[in-house]
Amino acid sequence: MGSPQGSTLSTNMAGFVDGSSARRQVSYLDSLPIYVKELIAGGAAGGFAKTAVAPLEQTKILLQTRTAGFQSLGVYHSLKKLMRHEGVKGFYKGNGASVLRIVPYAALHFMTYEQYRCWILDNYSAFGTGPIVDLLAGSVAGGTAVLCTYPLDLARTKLAYHVMDPRQSLQNSVGHIYPQPAYTGIRNVIQSVYTEGGVRALYRGVGPTLIGILPYAGLKFYIYEELKRHVPEEHQTSIMMRLSCGGLAGLS
Repeated sequence: MGSPQGSTLSTNMAGFVDGSSARRQVSYLDSLPIYVKELIAGGAAGGFAKTAVAPLEQTKILLQTRTAGFQSLGVYHSLKKLMRHEGVKGFYKGNGASVLRIVPYAALHFMTYEQYRCWILDNYSAFGTGPIVDLLAGSVAGGTAVLCTYPLDLARTKLAYHVMDPRQSLQNSVGHIYPQPAYTGIRNVIQSVYTEGGVRALYRGVGPTLIGILPYAGLKFYIYEELKRHVPEEHQTSIMMRLSCGGLAGLS
């Protein structure tokens, strides 16, 4: 008599011809190098998370930059005003650039963290296997990811910082709430900035960003790993547990 697991597997493969397609897919994924799996997992998670919080991210940028018409509003009223001016698409303005940036950023951040951690453990055993390793690996991984994706972050910020009021556009051909050059997309932003000041302009502001991300990224991984260590072993693989630990770590 076949095992319950075998019966379930057979049922799940019923949609494939003799199960060969499913086996090929599983075999292909299993054959990928571990760092490729880490890149895929980190990138997919980052893209999904960034899209889910895009309206709040857009509002945060408008409030941080004290955009005219938004500087005295709270989050709720900013969301309402943005909806009134540009509709739902206003919540996702610049989100393409944001996702285009966060996918490689999250992929590199996650993958390099694991690689740096293994490298430290293999070459600097004096640090042990505890929180110092997580802190160091997380910090260096965050800096690596920022340096590789900063131009995309710059493009995302410039696109999100461009809000248009349709009613004003009837009275003013520019139609912006504040004077800011219009960009047609990610490529246009990067081309314009590069033409203006070359590669150096694409990395304008990267210094303060690195100063902020190094301790943040390190603490995030450190707190995440520390929280996991206090979770009973039978719950270690729980998605909700990992989500909760990740959320709490992000508050750092």
